[in-house]
Amino acid sequence: MTFTSVLFYILAFVLVVAAFRVITARSPVTAVLHLILAFSNAAMLWMLLGAEFLALLLVLVYVGAVMVLFLFVVMMLDIRIDNLRSGMKTYLPLGLLIGLVMVVEMSFVLFATWGDVGPQVVQAGDYNNARALGEAMYTQYVYGVEVGAALLLVGMVAAIALTLRRRRDVKYNDPVAAVRVRAKDRFRMVKMTAQSDRAQGRTAAPAAADGAAQGEKQ
Repeated sequence: MTFTSVLFYILAFVLVVAAFRVITARSPVTAVLHLILAFSNAAMLWMLLGAEFLALLLVLVYVGAVMVLFLFVVMMLDIRIDNLRSGMKTYLPLGLLIGLVMVVEMSFVLFATWGDVGPQVVQAGDYNNARALGEAMYTQYVYGVEVGAALLLVGMVAAIALTLRRRRDVKYNDPVAAVRVRAKDRFRMVKMTAQSDRAQGRTAAPAAADGAAQGEKQ
């Protein structure tokens, strides 16, 4: 057994454990961290298979942007675990059945192709993985790429449409009205008669004396 095979089994084992912890962790933050670990191991497996461009793309896009964004959102939101796990027992049998079907299907594929796997293909020295991927995407799988792009565009438009709704608990500022405002509408000079502390004390003393006199009469 070569070093590459040993490294493949180690990475695959860590990937399976991390993926299992994603769905069994009690804390959402722990689940997201294990998902980052799973993506990192998947990128390493792609690197072993010779797909360097896909491995770097997985690390930069998913681990570096999407998963970090999910982690920040989960940490900032006040998520109650009890509410998330309220309907888990109801859908647990269906989830276990679907997981069992997927495991059986992957087992059939692995056992069917276990003995037919030949040696690794030797690539030329000037082989460009990114160029080969681009040629396959835009020649053989061009319709699939267009469908995926359309779905992503629809999802982006839907997300923008959801954020454009008017909320009544938020105060909105009109930039056009702020630019057109005039100084005399925002600032006004008011003339008031000046009063001193001595004058206020003199007027307060007779008023207090009058109040005391009225109290004695009563």
